[in-house]
Amino acid sequence: MPEEADRSTTTERPAVGEAGAATSQELVRWGETLAAIARTGLGFTESLYERERFEEVLHVAGEIRAAAAAQLAAEGQPIGSRVAAELVNEWLRGVGSGVPGYVTPKIAVGGVVGNEQNEILLVQRADSGVWLYPTGWADVGYSAAEVATKEVLEETGIETEPQRLVMVLDGMRIGITQIPLYSLVFQLRPVGGSLRPHPLECSDVGWFAEDALPSPLAGAGMWKEHAFRAIRGETVEVLFDRPRQPVWRKHEEGDPT
Repeated sequence: MPEEADRSTTTERPAVGEAGAATSQELVRWGETLAAIARTGLGFTESLYERERFEEVLHVAGEIRAAAAAQLAAEGQPIGSRVAAELVNEWLRGVGSGVPGYVTPKIAVGGVVGNEQNEILLVQRADSGVWLYPTGWADVGYSAAEVATKEVLEETGIETEPQRLVMVLDGMRIGITQIPLYSLVFQLRPVGGSLRPHPLECSDVGWFAEDALPSPLAGAGMWKEHAFRAIRGETVEVLFDRPRQPVWRKHEEGDPT
């Protein structure tokens, strides 16, 4: 695959902190991964001994996530709970049994909508103040494309028609969320309606040119160029996250960290 095409269909791996120090994004990923392993184990085991071990792992995961929250706060980013015990209690309340207890990423569905002036439709999230294309959780009973059109209409007042899937992204990896989720993003064509932000979920909504985007814009470095190429009608592949090489940190021999 040509280098240019490869850049257009993948996202970059976040840089590691100075001197190998963990970034806040890495701490979030490690904490959530440990918590998912422990919660899945609790959902499948009948052994009291194993349950105690998995609960200990949950407490370690909670400490990691609390450290991430403190680091994110210092960086001026929106955060969730900074208290490890609160996180652990929340995770324990969500433990299921058997297959329902197998922890997987949540699914969000978003929409890239462009108008005749090649402007993109963006919303300002009421909870965080950041700008992003319309997106929301996948609802049971709807197809992914139906969720995309529903979310765009609810959040912006614009009626749309889905055209193609343009992105499948790991929300934590691109930095738009602190919980595990996969984001399916469709390109949609506006067919009616008028701008009207959702009264609870959105502070503002609008059409924006590529050189006049609002700030702060969530994860823009990962999706902006690809989204505008799609809006201009260019031929684009589905943008997705290439596997990390390696998936987890690989330390040099003799490195104590």
